[in-house]
Amino acid sequence: MIRIKPNLQMEKKEKNLRKDDLMPDLNEELKRIDEVIEKGPFRPEWESLVKIGVPEWFSRSRFGIFVHWGVFTSEEFANEWYPRNMYIKDSPEWKHHIEKYGPHCETGYKDYVDRFKGEKFDPDEWLEIFKKSGARYVIPVGEHHDGFQMYKSSISHWNAAEKGPCRDIVGELKTSSEKKGIHFGVSSHRFEHWWFLGNGRAFDSDIKGEFERGDLYWPSNPEPDNVMDFDEHPAPSEEYMQDWLIRTCEIVDRFAPEVIYFDWWIAQKALKPYVKKAAAYYYNVMAAKGLKGVIISKNDCFAPGAAIRDIERGGLANSAPYIWQSDTPICHGSWGYVKNASYKSSLDVVRELIDIVSKNGNLLLNVGPKADGTICDEEKEVLNGVGRWLDSNGEMIYGTTPYKLFGEGSVNREEGGFKDLTGLEYTSSDFRFTEGNGNIYAAAMKPAEDGKYLIRSFAKNGEDGSASYKGIISNVSVLGRKAGIEWEHTESGLKIETDLRSEDGMPVVFKIELY
Repeated sequence: MIRIKPNLQMEKKEKNLRKDDLMPDLNEELKRIDEVIEKGPFRPEWESLVKIGVPEWFSRSRFGIFVHWGVFTSEEFANEWYPRNMYIKDSPEWKHHIEKYGPHCETGYKDYVDRFKGEKFDPDEWLEIFKKSGARYVIPVGEHHDGFQMYKSSISHWNAAEKGPCRDIVGELKTSSEKKGIHFGVSSHRFEHWWFLGNGRAFDSDIKGEFERGDLYWPSNPEPDNVMDFDEHPAPSEEYMQDWLIRTCEIVDRFAPEVIYFDWWIAQKALKPYVKKAAAYYYNVMAAKGLKGVIISKNDCFAPGAAIRDIERGGLANSAPYIWQSDTPICHGSWGYVKNASYKSSLDVVRELIDIVSKNGNLLLNVGPKADGTICDEEKEVLNGVGRWLDSNGEMIYGTTPYKLFGEGSVNREEGGFKDLTGLEYTSSDFRFTEGNGNIYAAAMKPAEDGKYLIRSFAKNGEDGSASYKGIISNVSVLGRKAGIEWEHTESGLKIETDLRSEDGMPVVFKIELY
């Protein structure tokens, strides 16, 4: 069992800090935020915020990388909810903690911070891996539910620039992103912190007594019975919601991120006025820089048009008239790195990407680096595989829009979130379509063993406005590959025969050129 001796000198130093030294004055910050909003074109009202629109770069990118890395990774155990679960009696995390570190009253989550060093973290290496994967934007987690900020902050000393790695992780990733020409965003999962560590108050642990704004354990309230109830009572305190607002605005001021992603609990009814203020502040600050920001959120938190809709670990059954996003991890069981995990294959990810883009979505694929800051071989292999496919077939993905049909065939995903764990058994009769550059693209989700395909949606004999295609096709080719091909546009569909045999099982894309 490892015993961690408390750093009494550090504790004494922190207790002696005046609050004015620790963080900006809350009322002054709120006043400043109001002044910034007042000067800009966007008001904290839905009818104003819905005018933001979607930046062209975002709708054209189609593929981005999410990064979950923080103190919760230090044990590389279970999943990124380790900080919460280690305070739940008899959970695997509880047992792991007791066995390794002893009672929670002697050693708690705050003591994990010093063990999170990230000694091999190299932001340029990360961004090179992401760029080779074909990703066009990257969104690292700025603050997860545990309340530890991965960037230099004036609001709390519990941040990566002062503790743990003692580096401004988010700031360094932004610099590397700019060097690699990749768009940059930041995610905030702060609001869930209201209750995330609250189970530690149920027994004799280090989470006891009163904590103040800026403390890692503040406020550690009891966990709601239903965390999906967005009209929860009692609601979080005004001080906590105001603190959430100034933390969000600090991210805007420090990084001017092209994207801000929020996790689900900001859909709380009580937070709505602050959500609108945060959006207005962000959009106005970006507008003053000649930029347009993008907010991504779940659970219909924002009015339609005021932010991008996100579906966690899932997607749509049909094409949408608006840009949306699906976020999903490569790892099956966790967003952060854990030992002995299983992973999706590059084939799984490519199929997911094609399906999502055919329905007007973007894929935000999550990577969970190890505690030391390196990306594991399993995830690098997946990213490299996706990158190789995009090198040959990216013309179907980047900058394209949905065709009049998202696809055809007998296999389609079930609509909604948390539907990505069950693999779909595609056949060579399952296709997904996009259009762009005056062409139509058709991806065979499973290559035909005999090289023969029939795309029925391109039959000549349908009525106007139906799924048929009456236009004149000038050429059909295999995208990105040299392959012999014969094709015929018939009454029953577009018949294709090619000598290409896909050894890796990756989807084959046909480029359909028109007169």
